Amino acid sequence: MNIVPLNPKLFDKDVEQAPIRQGFGDGLLEAGEQDSRVVALCADLTESTTIHIFKKRFPERYVQVGISEQSMASVASGMAAMGKIPFFSSYAMFSPGRNWEQIRTTICYNHVNAKVIGSHAGISVGPDGGTHQAIEDIAITRVIPRMVVIAPCDKIEAQKATLAAAKYDGPVYIRLAREGTPIVTTAETPFAIGKAEIFFAPKEDVPLQVGIIATGSLVHNAIMAAKELETAGIGAKVLNLPTIKPLDEEAVRSLAKECRAIVTVEEHQRKGGMGSAVAEFLAQTLPTKQEFIGVDDHFGQSGTPNELVEYYGMGTKAIVEAAKKVIAR
Repeated sequence: MNIVPLNPKLFDKDVEQAPIRQGFGDGLLEAGEQDSRVVALCADLTESTTIHIFKKRFPERYVQVGISEQSMASVASGMAAMGKIPFFSSYAMFSPGRNWEQIRTTICYNHVNAKVIGSHAGISVGPDGGTHQAIEDIAITRVIPRMVVIAPCDKIEAQKATLAAAKYDGPVYIRLAREGTPIVTTAETPFAIGKAEIFFAPKEDVPLQVGIIATGSLVHNAIMAAKELETAGIGAKVLNLPTIKPLDEEAVRSLAKECRAIVTVEEHQRKGGMGSAVAEFLAQTLPTKQEFIGVDDHFGQSGTPNELVEYYGMGTKAIVEAAKKVIAR
């Protein structure tokens, strides 16, 4: 049975879907209503990043910097130094992609309280093509000292992550997907920065053999794969890992100790992402067999979101095959 409350329609074909980025827009509005220090900046993509929800309610606390992501990071740093809590948003390919040095030096090096929102992350941006598909952003943000890195699994978790980021004192990067994603969680599902939760556990009569650690938009695929494995008599636990940095070491160690084989699942390059963070930790504490689901050292390309997820080996079938492979090793 599931450890935390999840959407009761999770396994239904008509499970509700909503863009993860919508949760950020709703969460930012709520954060702004709770704290007058919250301000918003955008680089000419107000509606695409859903920051227009905040702008409509608090126009005097919104800054449109235009297509100038590097300046946007620097302005946000200055606003944070003056006591504001700035959230600045663009496509992840441009922020933190284009303005990485400004984020590193003016925000993280100075340890100011600014929040980076990278929308349209992953290859599921679809027709926008490889130039706009950020599949390296986890790697470049988690390597910066003092940066917290979060990848919410659905709209509800994104809203909670935004509210948590507003209350956290320090730099935070939140990664958001563009397309409609199945609603996995509920208002009662717990969320805290640095905390992972078990989202699926096999029935007691199915022997546990593999742990699946998933983050972001592919958490639903991971749960579907675990359900399919259960039907085949292979027990799999799914750990939702929304905070990639700081890593919930206790949860990862516990799952690896219990299962002795791990599959990591993320809509990102295999190298440098969440899977690498898990492998780095386990290599030092509890060496564990591991398979990595993600993009295997390629750029993206144009296509529908579902086509690309399948093409790059991140669909349910690929997760099932990876689980069977790591068990057999």
